[in-house]
Amino acid sequence: MRALRSLVAVLSFLVSTALASGQTVSSRDGFALPAIGVSPAIVIGFLGGFVGHNNAVHGGVKLAAHLREVYPAGVYVQVYENRRGKQAYEQILQLLDADHDGTLSPEEKRHARIVLYGHSWGASETVNVARKLEKNGIPVLLTVQVDSVRKPGENDSVIPSNVLQAANFYQPSGIVRGRTQVRPADPARTRVIGNFEFAYTQHPIACTGYPWYALAFERSHIEIECDPAVTTQVESLIRSALLADRTNP
Repeated sequence: MRALRSLVAVLSFLVSTALASGQTVSSRDGFALPAIGVSPAIVIGFLGGFVGHNNAVHGGVKLAAHLREVYPAGVYVQVYENRRGKQAYEQILQLLDADHDGTLSPEEKRHARIVLYGHSWGASETVNVARKLEKNGIPVLLTVQVDSVRKPGENDSVIPSNVLQAANFYQPSGIVRGRTQVRPADPARTRVIGNFEFAYTQHPIACTGYPWYALAFERSHIEIECDPAVTTQVESLIRSALLADRTNP
């Protein structure tokens, strides 16, 4: 019993020392949570259709994995199925709660650094989660939609006014095609960087690892997701948003 008490005391000392020195303590998902009083930058991706969050074939999962390599600390990066928007939203609130008191103060909301991106139904969920954050008075640095397909009951065409910047990538071919244009609810508060068209009828993209039926019935919709040029531009926008926020708080 004495040995157990000693072990607990040592662990408590190590944790308190880490918090006092500004070091981090690892969370259950492997992300190193900042010390009390600091919230991380947050990058959340949403996948299309019924794709699982750990399906490494898809561009959104690959992008998240690369961002974790680029930002080994200080940035929380996670991917969710588009049906798990509520779970993602609750995770964001938890991460923003820098003092861990169970509520978000006006200051904690003001210091939020959030980027949301998604493909297909995941792009629709991106806007939906941004709208939930708006209702709670939480700003969003950037939303990125890739071939956005509106989910029932959602509106993926109007970007809520809590979003600082938004970008929309789409392709115009096939049975499943993305929204060609998004617009801000308040142009004075949200800048739409652009609605960018990518066409693949003349320049197809090889997408390996995807189910045959997806490539047969929604090839162009899949091609824009696995297009390295699109992924590179999306990552560039995300990194620029995080950098601009860090240099211009």
